[in-house]
Amino acid sequence: MVLQQPLYIQVHESDNVAIVANDGGVEAGTRFPSGVIVAERIPQGHKIALRSIKQNEAVYRYGEVIGYAINPIESGAWVNEARIHLPTPPTLENLPPAGVRSNIQMETSTRTFLGYRNSNGTVGTKNILGITTSVQCVAGVLAYAVERIKKQLLPQYEHVDDVISLTHTYGCGVAINADGADIPIRTITNLSQHPNFGGEVLVIGLGCEKLQPHVITDQEDNILSLQDQQGFEVMVKEIMRRAEEKLRMLNERRRQPIPIHELVVGVQCGGSDAFSGVTANPAVGYAADLLVKSGATVLFSEVTEVRDAIHLLTPRAINDEVRQALIREMAWYDDYLAKGNADRSANPSPGNKKGGLSNVVEKALGSVVKSGTSPIVDVLAPGERVRKKGLNFAATPASDFVCGTLQTASGIHLQVFTTGRGTPYNLQAVPVIKVATRTALKEKWHDLIDVDAGTIATGEETIEEVGTALFEYILQVASGEATTWADRWGIANDLALFNPAPVT
Repeated sequence: MVLQQPLYIQVHESDNVAIVANDGGVEAGTRFPSGVIVAERIPQGHKIALRSIKQNEAVYRYGEVIGYAINPIESGAWVNEARIHLPTPPTLENLPPAGVRSNIQMETSTRTFLGYRNSNGTVGTKNILGITTSVQCVAGVLAYAVERIKKQLLPQYEHVDDVISLTHTYGCGVAINADGADIPIRTITNLSQHPNFGGEVLVIGLGCEKLQPHVITDQEDNILSLQDQQGFEVMVKEIMRRAEEKLRMLNERRRQPIPIHELVVGVQCGGSDAFSGVTANPAVGYAADLLVKSGATVLFSEVTEVRDAIHLLTPRAINDEVRQALIREMAWYDDYLAKGNADRSANPSPGNKKGGLSNVVEKALGSVVKSGTSPIVDVLAPGERVRKKGLNFAATPASDFVCGTLQTASGIHLQVFTTGRGTPYNLQAVPVIKVATRTALKEKWHDLIDVDAGTIATGEETIEEVGTALFEYILQVASGEATTWADRWGIANDLALFNPAPVT
């Protein structure tokens, strides 16, 4: 929608910058209703100085310092990454105590979704046969077998949604006893047991790999080692035979009403822009609060994109144990990045900057908004399975596909993904609802984006209205009553394990 008058969005009354909301940006000489006159052309989503800012003076957005002026900045000027210093991250010492901002009114909810009840007590939102590999060596054979399974077997089992291979690059040539190796091993194990697979585990191994299949499952009948087979055709036929046994069991599953408190939803952002923190992420945060109030579980993640806002999260921890766990994960990642001589300014990406984000501080302040306002009840190490209902912080890298892989291992039933620049990202095991920060993106990618939060920027809808609609859509997707665009097209990203351990 083209705005009829110049408009900027100022998040907090103390902010000395705002973002330009108009499609196409604004030209020099444009006067905003507040009286601010544009000093130079400023693209949409980029920051304008609301007043003169002195050299070394703090630049405020979200009521927080996002940087310091390198040189004096005149009122109406374009405030971008070249004009501000990156501030130091909050120290992990003396952070605010737990429980200060963790009040929320829980509601007794009778809401349900239509899911699959598994024999082990877990619940799924899809009915999929997932076949796990213990090593990359078998990926080609499994891919061939899965193609045949889909063509020859799957049509006979109308109640099974799909057959997918959980392939990865781990398993051999790795130091499985080294520090950090527990992360990929835990991730693979938990992925194989995802509730959308109905509790039916099938692991294909080679035989000589370091990560032996019995580490992934202790059910020997669910393991097939290819080195024990007599040639390629026998390998494929044996995979198909094992798969059909699982398909018969999965085909007996039917959707039934499941209390909403058994739903687990992940939230993530990617291809972010300056609108992320004022449209899509607040709407997702509102939906997250509605889910938590109803008794459901929500996971938010991306350590590097919350690290600079950690001082806003520790007050929301329900107790000091959770607060210390947050600090522990931040410290671990600080050390991990330091060992790799990582440049903190490497985040945000070029696309993020093109969308108006100047640095990782501004990005983090907008990122944490999608967690809503609920108390943080638990902190999960990478790939750990969710333990507590409510809002959880699942420590993951910020990379879209790595975060998605780890959240899936933690047990999410679906993911809500916000984007301002656009991405066709999707996951095979769980549906991904994509939310656009701008209406222009939704219109451009009408058949890839599911929800338009850009209407918040134009004033057509409120955060509460978009968030409530998103909450309802989450239940529809979880119930199989609505299908995301990416699932309609059948596109998905490969699994991407997080492996900080050495490769030998």
